[in-house]
Amino acid sequence: MNSLPAESPQSKKLLPSTSMLAAFDAAARTGSFTAAAKDLALTQGAISRQVNALELQISVNLFNRHKQNISLTEAGKTYAKEVNSALSHIRSATLNLMTNPDGGILNIAILPMFGSRWLMPRLADFLAKHPQITINTVCKLSQFDFSHEDIHCAIHFGKADWTQANCTFLMAEESVPVCSPKLFEQAELAKADNVCASLINLPLLHIATRPNAWQRWFDEHKVNSTTNEKSKTKTLQDMHFEQFSIATNAAVAGLGVALLPRFLIESELQRGELQVICNKPQLTDNGYYLVSPNDKLNYAPMLAFTRWLTKVITSEKSPSLNK
Repeated sequence: MNSLPAESPQSKKLLPSTSMLAAFDAAARTGSFTAAAKDLALTQGAISRQVNALELQISVNLFNRHKQNISLTEAGKTYAKEVNSALSHIRSATLNLMTNPDGGILNIAILPMFGSRWLMPRLADFLAKHPQITINTVCKLSQFDFSHEDIHCAIHFGKADWTQANCTFLMAEESVPVCSPKLFEQAELAKADNVCASLINLPLLHIATRPNAWQRWFDEHKVNSTTNEKSKTKTLQDMHFEQFSIATNAAVAGLGVALLPRFLIESELQRGELQVICNKPQLTDNGYYLVSPNDKLNYAPMLAFTRWLTKVITSEKSPSLNK
């Protein structure tokens, strides 16, 4: 179906004035131009003129007229239901705005682990400070088109390369190799002369959104996998996961070594379910950004959330975030 240009004569014809729609709605509800006039504090003649103008604009008869009596046509009955619903929605939205000008709904696209591990434990603070704002979240693992999604902002990992959007840098990512204490002991990593080189012989846990993370980590620490004999068969033990949460659980279960951001595994480290094999982090040129479409930058709930989020991150001075 072809869409109409926003300012075309045909598109204007499809958008009658609210005065026309209000007069039609009142007449449809009361069944009388006179009663509709009383309902809207207008004259009967004004109601009649507005309804006539509406019918002329859309080229459809909405009422049957019998001397002083009117009745909706079948087309009028259908149109009346839609118009009444639309006007009721506008009245409700206007009332909410008048009574709560700084409130509203904020739809946020979040990364799964960022949402569950970082945002949710802190979100109560935002809601306490902004009780008039309703938060809705949806998980998104990759970029999307804001023009086709009812979303006000997104937490994005990567680069500030979204079109028609503003990207506010939040922080970088720092990942370290970890495994379960049991696997650490079985692999005798504490006795290894070169811990980094030893990891190439262990089952590695890969994340779909970071497909080259392990290879880059080995390159950074001068580990040449092609010269290691055991590495030729080791790859059969590797596992691949769509999300960090599953990879973390696999590492806790002793299925392999995972390269995970410190932020992601703070609770597992504290409980002793995971341990850092060697303190040699991986830093990337990607980062975490709060992304907002340009046409929503001045939306009050969006402004409040942006201020709160940047303040929390600055105050905590956390070195990393993750999905």
